[in-house]
Amino acid sequence: MHRRYTGRTLLLEVVIVAVAIVWAIPLIALVNVSLKPVNTQTGALEFIFPPTFDNYVQAWTEASLGAALLNSAIVTIVSVVFIVAIAALAAYPLARVTRRWSKGTFYFFLAGLLLPTQLALLPLYSTMRDIGLLGSLGALILINVGTGMPFSIFLYTTFLRELPTDYEEAAMLDGAGSLRGFVQVVFPLLRPVTGTVVILNVVGIWNEFFIPLLYLAGSGNTTAPVAIYSFVSQYVTVWPLVFAGLVISVIPILVVYFSLQKYVIRGFAGGLKG
Repeated sequence: MHRRYTGRTLLLEVVIVAVAIVWAIPLIALVNVSLKPVNTQTGALEFIFPPTFDNYVQAWTEASLGAALLNSAIVTIVSVVFIVAIAALAAYPLARVTRRWSKGTFYFFLAGLLLPTQLALLPLYSTMRDIGLLGSLGALILINVGTGMPFSIFLYTTFLRELPTDYEEAAMLDGAGSLRGFVQVVFPLLRPVTGTVVILNVVGIWNEFFIPLLYLAGSGNTTAPVAIYSFVSQYVTVWPLVFAGLVISVIPILVVYFSLQKYVIRGFAGGLKG
């Protein structure tokens, strides 16, 4: 049965198109400025023909974006792998065990969502210096894993509580232990929420600026946001190079997002249901 095309439907479509245009304006401005000559004094939405791609070449070479993107990729991938592995393993007993300590531990992890990362900056900085990780990518990985754990455990735990136990019980009857049953039976069923955990953490870690700036200062290592910041100075900011660097750095994250977007809403909705 086909629904009639009403005025309400038309209004909804107009609102959707208007919202899409509003969201597209910053992206258009970003790409447009990145294609302008460096000395051009025009508005962000004023188009200049022909566009130039020299900004991308200059941004890539002067900011050493290749090495910075590699560092960002290493930090992001390793951090997310540890977050997924640890959060999923931690959430499994929290969701399946019904004892009082399980509920208390779950809320203990949730308390981490209420504490701003800035509170621990000085103690963490001193700790990383004392253990010799200051200026290395390992410091960023440890911090990212710690800060990403509370929300990831929340999503995994609430999703697991809605997941039937039939398959894992059948695996245990066949002789599989708890760890083997989780790895071979339960974890594959967590694919929707794992996609959500991955994309949310990837976006946050990839775009992180302050922590790499603080913990990698004075070292030869840098990440993409910090490398792009080299075009910003106290008196002069070369915006075409900044925007060209931003376009380059956002491409990998867009590829990851569009590859996993079908899992984001499903996993997030499943997590909130709990």
